[in-house]
Formats: sequence, C-alpha cells, structure tokens
Amino acid sequence: MKRLGFVFTSAPHGSASGREALDAVLAVSNYSENIALFFLGDGVMQLLSGQSPETVLSRDYISTFKMLSLCDVEDVYISEDDLTARGVAGADLVIDAECLSKPDLAEKMAQCDRLMRF
Repeated sequence: MKRLGFVFTSAPHGSASGREALDAVLAVSNYSENIALFFLGDGVMQLLSGQSPETVLSRDYISTFKMLSLCDVEDVYISEDDLTARGVAGADLVIDAECLSKPDLAEKMAQCDRLMRF
C-alpha cells in the first residue's frame, strides 16, 4: 500500500483544519498502517500540552492525538526549527514526536506517495 503523509500546518482552535486532519488520520488508520504525520509552521502548536481551548469556546480535540498509538500511527515528525521559532523548543508534547530539521523533514516527506496538507 502507498505511504500517506498528513501535514499539519495550521494552529489549533483557530480553524477546524487540525481537527479535520486528525479525523482523517484516524479514519485512514483503519485501512493502512503506512502513515506519517508532519507538523510544520503553526501546526507544531497542535501537539503542545496544557492548552485551554474552552477559554476560546473550542472543543478539546488535542487529547485525541493520544489515540494515534492505539491505531499504530507511529511515524510522527515535528519541525524543530518551527518549535524554536515559536519559542517552544523542548516543549511538553501530548505525544512522542521526532524533532527534525527542515531538510530531514523534506527527506521524510519525499518518502510518501501522497501528502495531504491541512
């Protein structure tokens, strides 16, 4: 089966993109274990723990990322450069993710047959 990559690029709770991407990942994981997740730009904020979405009247879907391990989604990559640029380098993340530089992320993304950007 082809390798699918999901690219998270939007901040949480400002739009439905992050929640929709997570729903898509969970749905596809029922049919394939060949999935990789990439968190770039503002998308790195999706994985930060300690969020309080209720203060902006949003649903807390961030804790749902913990279900990924139950669905055998293990290839999770986050941009170390984007974490640093946002002042959250070494931040506490809700799931384990491999921090990679931009060139290393590009290499991992090139290994995917299809990329879906949210």
